[in-house]
Amino acid sequence: MKIGFDIDDTLINLREHAFHLYNKKLGKQIDIALFYQLKRVEIHELFGLDEDEGHVMWNSLMEEIYFTDCPVFEGAIDFIRKLEKEGHSIFYITSRPKTYCEKTRQWMKNRGFPVIDEHFYCGMKDHEKLEIIQKLNLDVYFDDKPAVLETLTDSNTKVYVKHQSYNGHVPFPRVYDWKNFKLE
Repeated sequence: MKIGFDIDDTLINLREHAFHLYNKKLGKQIDIALFYQLKRVEIHELFGLDEDEGHVMWNSLMEEIYFTDCPVFEGAIDFIRKLEKEGHSIFYITSRPKTYCEKTRQWMKNRGFPVIDEHFYCGMKDHEKLEIIQKLNLDVYFDDKPAVLETLTDSNTKVYVKHQSYNGHVPFPRVYDWKNFKLE
């Protein structure tokens, strides 16, 4: 099978990593429990930032957020390695900017993800992921973001949602943790 994965907040815990960086950079002590209750992807409102300020903050920390010690969700690497060992083709499809494509690919390899360069796609808008998923004729795809997942409701691809506080309304089978997840 051809199996695709989003990266941020599907395989790695990027938003929570960013939350801790925001606390540090802004000298705040926002309770992590509030983060787990967020009903949107963006985290800036927890820090009293409006949309524009949040955008500026994210962009100013982007390299640090993407390429420092962001944790991988437990079991994610083992799950993908197992799929690869079983003979499945693994694809990564991320909305990260194209300028970060090579560095992201290398970061993933350094963490132990099995990555084939030609199976790594980045730089598209959320809604453009659908075109790549269709072009690749993926059998299965995993993502966390409602804006992406909602474009896949009529797709022939089997879609799974990596559970997050902001995507509870999305009507796809869920991955709560990679360690215990079994592909149907």
